[in-house]
Amino acid sequence: MTSVLGRPALDVAPAPTARALPRIRPRLPKVGYTGLLRLVSPVVLLALWQLLSVTGVLPADKLAPPSQVFAAARETWADGTLTAAMPVSLERVAYGVLLGVSLALVLGLLVGFFRVADLAIDPPLQMLRTIPFLGLIPLFVVWFGIGEEPKIFLIALGVMFPLYLNLVAGIQGVDPKLIEAGRSLGLGRWSLARTVILPGSVPSALTGLRLSLSVAWLSLIVAEQINADAGLGYMVMNARTYLRNDIIVLGLVIYALLGLTTDALVRGLESYLLRWRVAR
Repeated sequence: MTSVLGRPALDVAPAPTARALPRIRPRLPKVGYTGLLRLVSPVVLLALWQLLSVTGVLPADKLAPPSQVFAAARETWADGTLTAAMPVSLERVAYGVLLGVSLALVLGLLVGFFRVADLAIDPPLQMLRTIPFLGLIPLFVVWFGIGEEPKIFLIALGVMFPLYLNLVAGIQGVDPKLIEAGRSLGLGRWSLARTVILPGSVPSALTGLRLSLSVAWLSLIVAEQINADAGLGYMVMNARTYLRNDIIVLGLVIYALLGLTTDALVRGLESYLLRWRVAR
């Protein structure tokens, strides 16, 4: 008898029982229940924050209590300040993340799969990675002016490195036994990359994506200080001018909530793509 791959197949005796074994289905994580549990600690922190403010431990002129922050949110929403700032900031992050993720995927795949690219591309990137990217703001202003370009490129640079490093580590860290098993089944180089190496690198790549998105919001906070005339950063800077502590804290809370939302989206994607793993 000849197998599908053209090799002689071994005659295997049938199983002693005629009843088919039950199919083992992957255990799906309870995303909804886990998400609710993850909200407990933020709610507790908000309650503690309000309690410390009411009791005077945290003076309102130093850190506005949640009640004042909520009132500031209603105020800025009603006068259109918040509704005008949010789309601008989200658009900047979207363009920066798209550019940064694209660069990270292209460079990560090249370095991960090709030794020549590893030797040629990785050293300059490692040198650039050691430079504090927020310190590049003056140079970006000289190169690209004070428009939207330096803001977007700054976000993209912050997004690129975490995803690039984790993607390369995931590709190069695939279990050699799995690669050897794929070769023994007759998989070619491209088939091996598509069916073994890339799926094996997904967990590491998703971790890098989570880190990249968190850096994206950090980069946005700094980028919107570059001669911005709109956006959340512009709203916070105006609040600082008029000593509106509540609006400053509101801007920081919105940044935190946006970061938490994107992290939850990546967690959901991770739960779907890695649903074969046992839920934590």
